[in-house]
Amino acid sequence: MNPQISKRIAETTKPLTCSMTSSDVSASKQVLMMKILRQLPQVITAQRLLLLLCSLTAMLANSARIDAADERPNVVFAFADDWGKYASAYAEIQPGGPSDLVSTPNFDRIAKEGVLFRNAFVNAPSCTPCRSSLLSGQYFWRTGRGAILQGAIWDESIPTYPLLLEKNGYHIGHTYKVWSPGTVANAPYGAKRTAYNKSGTKFNRFSQFVSEKEDTEAGKQILYDEVRGNFTSFLKDREGDEPFCYWFGPTNCHRKWIKGSGKKLWGIDPDKLKGKLPSFLPDVPIVREDFADYLGEAEAFDAGLGVLITELERIGELENTIVVVSGDHGIPGIPRGKCNLYDLGTQVPLAIRWGKNIPGGRVVDDFVCLPDLAPTFLEAAGVEPPDVMTGRSLVNVLKSKKSGIVDTSRDAVFVGRERHVAEVREGNLPYPQRAIRTKDYLYIRNFKPDRYPMGHGPGYGKPKSTMPTFDELTNNTFIGYGDLDASPTKAFVTLQMDKPGMQKFLDIAYGLRPEEELYDVRKDPHQMKNLAQNVDVEKIKNKLSSRLMTLLKETGDPRVTGDGTTYDKSPFSDPVKRRQPRRQPKQSNR
Repeated sequence: MNPQISKRIAETTKPLTCSMTSSDVSASKQVLMMKILRQLPQVITAQRLLLLLCSLTAMLANSARIDAADERPNVVFAFADDWGKYASAYAEIQPGGPSDLVSTPNFDRIAKEGVLFRNAFVNAPSCTPCRSSLLSGQYFWRTGRGAILQGAIWDESIPTYPLLLEKNGYHIGHTYKVWSPGTVANAPYGAKRTAYNKSGTKFNRFSQFVSEKEDTEAGKQILYDEVRGNFTSFLKDREGDEPFCYWFGPTNCHRKWIKGSGKKLWGIDPDKLKGKLPSFLPDVPIVREDFADYLGEAEAFDAGLGVLITELERIGELENTIVVVSGDHGIPGIPRGKCNLYDLGTQVPLAIRWGKNIPGGRVVDDFVCLPDLAPTFLEAAGVEPPDVMTGRSLVNVLKSKKSGIVDTSRDAVFVGRERHVAEVREGNLPYPQRAIRTKDYLYIRNFKPDRYPMGHGPGYGKPKSTMPTFDELTNNTFIGYGDLDASPTKAFVTLQMDKPGMQKFLDIAYGLRPEEELYDVRKDPHQMKNLAQNVDVEKIKNKLSSRLMTLLKETGDPRVTGDGTTYDKSPFSDPVKRRQPRRQPKQSNR
């Protein structure tokens, strides 16, 4: 900077600083001031200088309630692609399911030293709209083209929590996936500008990479070192003691993964899943092995989380960091999972730790929808959430000493979906659904019951004569029923068509659904018996329907406002050119 300018700044700021000492102004504020000063032009007028000083004064006054950076928490969010509610912490409180076989010690630590949420749900069981809602703190239907997966475009006028934190002095960064597929990838988090992937992205193909190594433990360590390298490079770019906000988003739980890797890499015995799978799945070896491989990827994600925790402890920041762990929807490639509004598709793990700032060791039953995290992070950082955010901060729940029900107003979540894969129906149309989930019931409204929920495929919108092979159904999502990811389970179920006793499994996976569905989740946890036409619960159905539709209208959902066809028209129904998938080892032959 020009010496004369520096002298003029020093002289002019004497009245401002005469009542301040170095102990009065935190290091983070000094860093922020220096950032502003470095952006000054080489020639500055007295008027611009005065404006600058006014801005600095306002900045300091606005942050007077935050006397030191260590009073503003860091945020580390570990967010797994396609990870449903499977963790050993859940097996302890809800035994009898697939979680009985999985070991997630790092997630369990966050839960035991913080809060474990029993009823956490995504707003949409599809990658991009789920992330649109989470980052913006709004229902997905309020995020423009962020409401769909293929064809999504981010509207940069929508505020997001990481960019708001950055504007308020936080160092932000992300590794692996934040927001995609969509244009611009990861835009709600700063896109490439805030990306930290220099150590690599091989963790995203965990089982593929490790299975190729003779020494699998050494292969795992390479990937753990990658996680550590990406995180430490982010930390090195931190200026002074400014608070930071980091996103860890590996995609390894998203298909594909290596067949048999659950047992080979993690010791998960598929046979021990017998009797623990949902009743709408055939309990056969190929399905059990597929599920076990998925649980193995969950364990890999948990190991990566452990690396982050170790690094936070090493630098002495764990106690001042809000650590949040969750996933973006349920299991992929399994009927009624991803892309469905049943619990298997929408319910996710959630654990939050914040050192001594919150009472730990609690299990909370309040209903939480992931858009609630955005205002939570902002409130914890002392930043006022924008009025457009529909999510509700969890800070009051986190700071409570209660377990079970903490906030009685948190008695429901609202979920939905629009377009996932573009070409699965004629005209690139979506399968529009909305639902309300309470502690007792799940009510679903299917707005277009004449459309196939997973898209067209042989026997469901297409002739049976067009049936793909087992290999095609295992490895190519788009070969048929494209809203269900390719998988060995998909291949097995589909090829049982016309075999005795198997039609019910196909209808559950691919069949048309009525306009209304109602399930008593207390008696029917897998949501198999639709009560929508049962007169005994008609009043309950009508009450839930009314509450759902009122919320949708109040929040401006295009599916119920105007003529209700917004998502069926351009640009939401525009065709999408698919990228050719990267060649990977086939699931069927490894």
